[in-house]
Amino acid sequence: MQRTPKYLNPILTAAMLAAFSSHTAWADTPNEVTLPQVEVVSTSPLPGIGIEKYKLPYEVQSVNEEAIYNSQSLNISEYMSRNLSGVNVNEVQGSPFQADITYRGFRASGILGSSQGLSIYMDGVRVNEPFGDVVNWDMLPEAAFGNVTLVPGSNPIYGLNTLGGALAFTTKSGLTTLGGEVKLQAGSFGRKRADVSYGNKDKDGWHQFISTTVFDEDGWRDHSAGQLGNVFAKIGRSQGDVNWDLSLLAAQSTLLGNGLLPSYSYGAEGNEPASAHMYEQNRRSVYSYPDRTQNQLNMLIFNFQRMFSATTELASTTYLRQGKRKSVSGDVEFEDEIIPVLNYSSTSQTSYGTSLNLTSLMDKHQLTAGASFDASTMRYGGSHKDNCVIDASRGIIDACDAEVSTAGVEGKSYALGLYATDTWTVAADTYVTGAARFNHANVANTITQFDDAGAGTVQPKESFNYNSFNPSLGVSHKLNDELTFFGNVGQSNRVPTVIELGCADSANPCQLPIGLQADPYLKQVISRTIDTGLRWTVNKDTGVSASLYRTENKNDILFSPVIGRQGFGFFSNFSQTRRQGMDLSAYTNAGPFALRASYNYLEATYEADGSLFGGDRDISVRPGTRIAGLPKHTLKLNLDWRADPKLTIGGTVIATSSLVTQGNEDGLIAEGVAANASVRGFTLLNLHANYEMEKGLDTFARINNVFDRRFESYGMMAQSVFNASGVDQGATSINRFVAPGAPRSIMVGMRYRF
Repeated sequence: MQRTPKYLNPILTAAMLAAFSSHTAWADTPNEVTLPQVEVVSTSPLPGIGIEKYKLPYEVQSVNEEAIYNSQSLNISEYMSRNLSGVNVNEVQGSPFQADITYRGFRASGILGSSQGLSIYMDGVRVNEPFGDVVNWDMLPEAAFGNVTLVPGSNPIYGLNTLGGALAFTTKSGLTTLGGEVKLQAGSFGRKRADVSYGNKDKDGWHQFISTTVFDEDGWRDHSAGQLGNVFAKIGRSQGDVNWDLSLLAAQSTLLGNGLLPSYSYGAEGNEPASAHMYEQNRRSVYSYPDRTQNQLNMLIFNFQRMFSATTELASTTYLRQGKRKSVSGDVEFEDEIIPVLNYSSTSQTSYGTSLNLTSLMDKHQLTAGASFDASTMRYGGSHKDNCVIDASRGIIDACDAEVSTAGVEGKSYALGLYATDTWTVAADTYVTGAARFNHANVANTITQFDDAGAGTVQPKESFNYNSFNPSLGVSHKLNDELTFFGNVGQSNRVPTVIELGCADSANPCQLPIGLQADPYLKQVISRTIDTGLRWTVNKDTGVSASLYRTENKNDILFSPVIGRQGFGFFSNFSQTRRQGMDLSAYTNAGPFALRASYNYLEATYEADGSLFGGDRDISVRPGTRIAGLPKHTLKLNLDWRADPKLTIGGTVIATSSLVTQGNEDGLIAEGVAANASVRGFTLLNLHANYEMEKGLDTFARINNVFDRRFESYGMMAQSVFNASGVDQGATSINRFVAPGAPRSIMVGMRYRF
């Protein structure tokens, strides 16, 4: 067990003094349980004049900092999975800050090589990393978030990678947050977290805000400790029609996410009856370790706003981001005997850019026009050490052969975007919104290929250009005072990243995330979404919304297999995939009770003949084959009860249907052997409580997975070299590996505001 850092020791002591807590996820005042009515939302990632939500031709979800606090979630990923309609989590890595988030079947993941489909913004800056479009959730300053907005569909205004939606975080400032806040919590698995923030505004217009977060845990699985910390500071000035602010983020983390664990075994050839394996014996165990990722980020953002009049505003954002990522993975290979291997990778990235938009209200029009420029440089290197030593607990010890380089790439990319959107009030109750964006992008690579001895040969530089014009058109019409119809069609695109172009040759496959071999051309992904639905405001306390949608992806970029080389593959275009379904949500307040419910139906399918990555075999798919890891049905129920003016008790129920296991999409687990290896659905109950001891001081508690259900959130077919006891079995067996869900946990804490 890893020793707790000294600076975190006071957190445990303070939190244990706290009583049970956790408030209503929608409380706006200490004595009233209400659901927030979001009237105005942004129309682009940049600050600017907002627009009334009912005018938009799609359903936007937006929550403020108090709603996030009241849910008593461990982090923003957990909050979104429990409270935002259409959002799910695959716990592939096993660390709470390495989430694999999906929305309407599209991913925002920290896993290199995942097919990313959501754009993520913070204060107008896109935070998808340029190398792989991954999202490092552990680098986000959650204590500084004042608002979270989720926009659905292929919205062109949000730029590259907005295939299924966009997620925008807005940070606090001294203009929006006055005073200080200290939040301390501790509980199961050695988890301890402290969030401290303070905002101030001076009479002469100067304002300041600062927040810091530290987190430490032993982890609920073996050998899975983790720590992170960040500091976010913002200073600015508001003078009449001019407002500017400069913010700095410094963050770092060391997380151990030990990945999937072998579940049922089907024998060496896959034709034996399923038998319980390591996961069924002990869900806390790991296959092999370490699997350590260290992230570091420094980011500078300058925002400027100028009001020319009450109806016209200019907003701009300029930023600089520098990030580093190092990882080491203890793996096992098998060639008549186990060969322990340590795989290393190192990535450094520098990104910078600027964006500008002008918003103006003109008679019956609200017009926004703007431009953005983003550029990045990156360097990636991979290496490994063979013939290491493996101990009795399957830990890979660094007593290995000399380190040998396996991959290297230097890349550059830039993207230019020109966009405009207009919401036109056609009639008193009818609003038409049109938008368009032109994207130009360039991705350039210089790859170094290495032979088995680690000798490198620098390949000729490759450079690729991509252009796309993306339009959208929608309408929102109030049928009466309570009922609004909306409909929208939009298009967006994603260009291949350095990692994808660097592993796109079937003749020179790679093993993610280590090998990069060649960079032939890949087509860009084009995504088109049709979205339609109704908003029904029954009264000020009750409302219902329903959406039907379909998103078609052309030339999706997927990792394809190489037959006979387990774990090796290459990125290629898959001609067509589809995500379609229904989102249904409702809320109501009834006296001391606040209820929110959502149901999501999702059909995520391949819509062409092709093959997928499947370890050591070719997985053939045809139109209608389900995409792995995405539930068809998801139900979320949130109930809060104001038991008395100071005490709130609440609970959340999450229920999902079964998942298709990656590698079992075609219903086979081996050539000619049919079996259903899907991951079962699950139902979880989480409870929370909040007690307002006195003005400014709350105590809270939460219990996750109250009934300690055993559940899994992802599955993949692969070969195991260990038996059910975790001992070398002298051969390989075909297994379903799963992502174990966390057992019951308890957290208690306190929040003091001054």
